[in-house]
Amino acid sequence: MKKFFLKYRHAWVLLYTLIYMPCFAYLESHVTTKFHIIHTPLDDYIPFVEYFIIPYLLWFVYIAVTVGYFFFTDVKAYYKLTAFLFTGMTIFLIISAIYPNGLELRPDTFPRDNIFTDMVKQLYAMDTPTNVLPSIHVFNSIGVYIAIAHDERLSSIKWIRYGALILSSLIILSTMFLKQHSVIDVLGGCLMASVLYQFIYAEASRKSESFSKQIVS
Repeated sequence: MKKFFLKYRHAWVLLYTLIYMPCFAYLESHVTTKFHIIHTPLDDYIPFVEYFIIPYLLWFVYIAVTVGYFFFTDVKAYYKLTAFLFTGMTIFLIISAIYPNGLELRPDTFPRDNIFTDMVKQLYAMDTPTNVLPSIHVFNSIGVYIAIAHDERLSSIKWIRYGALILSSLIILSTMFLKQHSVIDVLGGCLMASVLYQFIYAEASRKSESFSKQIVS
């Protein structure tokens, strides 16, 4: 048991969820009536498509499997990924706290009646249309794809790399086609990902290249 805990002591990082989830739950229960409406005219041109509930829900598996993969195979990459995800999630909580926000995009009636619309109804019942900026679905999807693309083993397997790219893209699209997020939320998630990428991935690569050059010289 001692060897097991020593080997996987990096699991301490996951304790962050014990901070994030209560904070998120608090915001969900308190941001209910007075909040800023997020909307852009482009949102009105995006149709509701219930079939996107599949990639939307696959997000949970996608994030868990990717974090789990690096947890067991590459501690350094695991720390980078969790630093990226958890930093963005913390920024999201801060924005939601100081700028309460929400949407009025969800349809009152559904154009079709099928198992997918039933799944969307369940999603709407569990998830309030508040605290949406920036989109964590979008941000985390980009984050795990970056981690996969930066891993030599995974990125060398074409079906994994392109499969991750396609799934990430579908998840991002799903947030808008299910009316879970505005275009502004999506752009916010992309912007936050691009900024944090520079600090966590690009900066680390630059330092590694600089160190290599020093050794060679």
